[in-house]
Amino acid sequence: MSPTPASQTETQTRPRVEGEREQEILDATIDILAEVGYDRLTMDAVATRAKASKATLYRRWNGKAQLVIDALISEKEPMSAPDTGNLRDDLLGAFCGLGGLTDARQIAILGSVITAMARDEEFAEAFRRDFIGPKKELSSRMFARAQERGEIRKDFDLELIAAALPGICLHRTFLLGELPTAELVEKVIDQIILPAVANGCD
Repeated sequence: MSPTPASQTETQTRPRVEGEREQEILDATIDILAEVGYDRLTMDAVATRAKASKATLYRRWNGKAQLVIDALISEKEPMSAPDTGNLRDDLLGAFCGLGGLTDARQIAILGSVITAMARDEEFAEAFRRDFIGPKKELSSRMFARAQERGEIRKDFDLELIAAALPGICLHRTFLLGELPTAELVEKVIDQIILPAVANGCD
């Protein structure tokens, strides 16, 4: 009889953490992240909070970087790019409300990982790819549709303008200590984004 492949044996003896149990661990990770930040979060602390063993965590995640990324993703609402027929309403729909720039919990969690990105290359790479990447793609899609509709002049740098709204709001949050409001988002859209992209349109 041929030996069982090592990978198959590992799968049989180390079942995946999934379903409700996985979400309990992810929820515990988010709670600790919000309390102490990424740097002080440990796999031991998550295991204790979730009433799990470290071995259980390592069956699913190879370290805290990927665990935190999965926890952050689990917090997000299903992502979709609003398609209202005009850029202003698309931006308001995307950036206001749950999971957007006015979501205090999401902003607090984001603040807890900002410093880690400068010191933990593995985490920074995963965060940009798996958390920021999908958001950036949806934003780019909204601006591209607006350009196709003629709301944005053809020579405009879409990548540059797509970063303007979150950039301004997050600057005010983390440097000036002002949590973004729906009114601020609306002002940035009306006074900065729309005038900039419309300048010179036919």
